[in-house]
Amino acid sequence: MRPARSLFPTRKAASTAAVGAYGTVRVSHYSAERDTTYTATGTVDCLVTAPGSAPLTAVITEVSAGGPDWVGQRLGFSVQDGGEDKPGKVSRNRVGFSWDGGVNWTTPGADAHMDSVNSCMAPTPFAIVTTGGYRVRHADLPLWPTD
Repeated sequence: MRPARSLFPTRKAASTAAVGAYGTVRVSHYSAERDTTYTATGTVDCLVTAPGSAPLTAVITEVSAGGPDWVGQRLGFSVQDGGEDKPGKVSRNRVGFSWDGGVNWTTPGADAHMDSVNSCMAPTPFAIVTTGGYRVRHADLPLWPTD
């Protein structure tokens, strides 16, 4: 079994809005069914952080030859930063993604919008990261004024 690798180099604009995030997502995903690795690139349109976790969405702009028909679709990603791994132990880092058949399913008779991923929406990180890891740097939002 080959590990799935993904890279989320994003930046957050000076605003506190989640849609102030920008950057590029590059994904390398191994398909056991086809015994091949696909790559995709997308433009980040939302990033939200919490201590140890971050969901983000990106609109896919490019997919490698023979890969899924993702160009123009918004996909959701999420990461869990479980801290530094300990030798000989299973990683505490996890990743979630919306293209897995069990996550981004199609509901018979549903409108296309019902099955699409909206901005800032991603599944919970469910897959163990087997190589590498993630680091989430969270900053709290400023408190609302009380007056």
